[in-house]
Amino acid sequence: MRASHVKRAFRYRFYPSDAQAAELSRTFGCVRKVYNLALAARTEAWSRQVRVNYNQTSAMLTDWKKTGELAYLNDVSSVPLQQALRHLQVAFTNFFAKRAGYPRFKSRKKSRRSAEYTTSAFRFRDGRLTLAKMAEPLDIVWSRPLPEGAVPSSVSVSQDAAGRWYVSLLCEDPSVQPLPATDAAIGIDAGLDHLLTLSTGEKVSNPRHERRDRARLAKAQRRLARKAKGDGANRAKARLKVAKVYARIADRRRDHLHRLTTRLVRENQTIVIEDLAVRNMVKNGSLARAISDAAWSQLRGMLEYKAQWYGREVIAVDRWFPSSKLCSACGSLQRKLPLQVRTWTCDCGTTHDRDVNAAKNILAVGLTASVCGAGVRPQRKTPGGQSATKQKPLQREP
Repeated sequence: MRASHVKRAFRYRFYPSDAQAAELSRTFGCVRKVYNLALAARTEAWSRQVRVNYNQTSAMLTDWKKTGELAYLNDVSSVPLQQALRHLQVAFTNFFAKRAGYPRFKSRKKSRRSAEYTTSAFRFRDGRLTLAKMAEPLDIVWSRPLPEGAVPSSVSVSQDAAGRWYVSLLCEDPSVQPLPATDAAIGIDAGLDHLLTLSTGEKVSNPRHERRDRARLAKAQRRLARKAKGDGANRAKARLKVAKVYARIADRRRDHLHRLTTRLVRENQTIVIEDLAVRNMVKNGSLARAISDAAWSQLRGMLEYKAQWYGREVIAVDRWFPSSKLCSACGSLQRKLPLQVRTWTCDCGTTHDRDVNAAKNILAVGLTASVCGAGVRPQRKTPGGQSATKQKPLQREP
């Protein structure tokens, strides 16, 4: 038995020459234009109850290139433009499957600047990457090596709001193999005072990355607010300073979550978490900033894909399960337990730390779901079926 190879994206910083930066900027603009044109065409067709697929938008792209108004689309590589149409097709597939909302138009100022190249549009030899329409390879900072013998199947180039350029190479990584099975299982209760509380009693502190840079961010935002919207160069410089502060916060947060989730996945066979409705929770004005800084959704996503890589199991317990109010010792349910109460004593005489007790109950109901296929929710009826969902481990090939 061997595990199928996992495809991983290896992202690196690079520093383009002036000519390369100009070429990539043109490509980003053309990608955005093609995506918006195709979305407008498909939306108009949908209003007439007609579905337009990828092949039809590809034919439209050919016609657009022949017009005088859009002839500039011929100046960049055609592959990123075709990939933009494929991405739009995926967006509509997710919409019709009710996994996402209706696709939205890309904005010149707010949307991510990126372009994807497939094998026909780049050359990778001896650690040097050259993109289509470019004479010289990109000046990439190889901060970590690619897997031995790796051949990228696609390359994505992007520029973030802070002006940093990144290239992401998608290739198979044979080093990612399922870890040896273990009996260890853990329940996780997410919070704000502590980022995570584990059923073992361990509490992971909340670094509060945004709070650490809040004064610097506020200063940069005040300077940006004082710049008139017509003051091009000065406003652009002020906006860039704000973006750099945000990038610093996001980088630290991502690094911390990677370290934490990797440790949890390596140490435990089964990880049980809550299915939190973060999108609804951030509507609370007094807690929105703290909840966004905790990045619970990002943490869950990391746990799920790393569990698939390493043959682990992630179980999500229904968000309505009363994990805090349920005694993990005797199973009795408290009628009320205000949020400010952090320690409470059950009628059975057991004194509970609110978060540790919740983590123990989350683990118990998750293990029940693993065995029976459903969770446990005392005195509640589960809307929509099972109260816990199970993340399948990495599939193996014979």
